Amino acid sequence: MEFKLVGGSVCINNISQFLQEVRSISSAHNTIIQAMDADRVAGEDHIRFAVQMAQRAKESGCCVARDMGIEIMRYASGKRQIGEAFSMGLREGRMNVVFVVLSKSGNLDLSVQALKQMVEEKPVIEYSAHKTIALTEQFSITKRELQIAGEEMIPWLVMERVALVDVLK
Repeated sequence: MEFKLVGGSVCINNISQFLQEVRSISSAHNTIIQAMDADRVAGEDHIRFAVQMAQRAKESGCCVARDMGIEIMRYASGKRQIGEAFSMGLREGRMNVVFVVLSKSGNLDLSVQALKQMVEEKPVIEYSAHKTIALTEQFSITKRELQIAGEEMIPWLVMERVALVDVLK
């Protein structure tokens, strides 16, 4: 399954209405779209790994979520429980967002173009120091881990948490 990312800043006045617009785009172009808080994403490799893990879970019949987008967010969040995975979800107000757009047979590029109309495109996906607090909270990265590994290793610590989603119970 092919996927692309769209990242940027958006002001969400009504979360239900915003998500309905996203669902409409997804439905119109036969794609899967999952939106996440980009400030809790440690880079493109983080999302790519979460997508791979979700696809592997689907292929092996081990998905926890019935919806592939939610399964991707579950892995991306580093959380085993679906309810906890929504900690990476959207909220009302101004925020940085990343859309993961997947397609097996739909029109990926049309969905991507439509999503780009909804956001002010900015480079919000890659790890930067301003994400440190959000990422350490999201992934329960301890001060001790940061002392030993260094802040520059946060993306790798995040990937470790993604890899451990199915192991830790």
